Amino acid sequence: MIMANSLRQKLDDGAATLGTHFLSSDPDIPEIIGDTGLFDYGEYCAEYSAFDMQTLYHLARAGQCANLPLMLKPDQESQGFWTQAALGAGFKAVLFTDIRTAEDVVECHRIIAADMPSKGGNMGVKLRRPALTGYQPDNYLDNLNATVFTIMIEKNVALDNIDAILEMAKAKGVAMTQWGPADFGFSRGEPSLMHTDGIRPFEEQVIKKSIEFGVAPRIEIAEPEQAKRYIDLGVRHFCIGWDRFILQAGLARIGEGMRKVLETV
Repeated sequence: MIMANSLRQKLDDGAATLGTHFLSSDPDIPEIIGDTGLFDYGEYCAEYSAFDMQTLYHLARAGQCANLPLMLKPDQESQGFWTQAALGAGFKAVLFTDIRTAEDVVECHRIIAADMPSKGGNMGVKLRRPALTGYQPDNYLDNLNATVFTIMIEKNVALDNIDAILEMAKAKGVAMTQWGPADFGFSRGEPSLMHTDGIRPFEEQVIKKSIEFGVAPRIEIAEPEQAKRYIDLGVRHFCIGWDRFILQAGLARIGEGMRKVLETV
């Protein structure tokens, strides 16, 4: 049975959306996220994780169990194979990294679009999880067409090409852009730029331009208090927190608390 793409429906309805990142390949994580009932999707940061095709199946099953659509963030070098594998496993969205030119947007679209004359893609019939109960062409195509297409704007050269990138993104159905301050500073030879106020004009340019071209900007934050500035800039889509850092912060809190208790013993 194919799970409906509730993230696509929210975006089509013009609603604000909230996701959270996870780097662990343990299927318990998307199930825990979904069970909270607070998030519209979970973003699996495969670019920074270790996994195989079977892992993608287990993650997608866990997400489906908890009514949580999953987004894949693949590494650019292997994005074609792993994106199509993830969609075959049941993922509902893809965040493509390292966009530099309008041609990169075209290539990413080709990876996820149906291999049909009207679609211009190379995604054929993948008899994977969507076909476990039998291949139904119309359902399969509807599910593929509902894939949420998102891109990172995170390279210095991408800002040089921002108008062409966003014009193509609009034409190819990109749902959201995601600003990447770490890679941006790195690509300029300024790795620490992301931790200074000097990053803000570039960030605000991406947000402003995305809105101008009709492609919704999404921003990654660590705490809810960080959202207000972006909301004032017109942002309505957020991905908050990373499982690794949430776990680290939680362990530090209870560990430090207990150390203080033990000092009194």
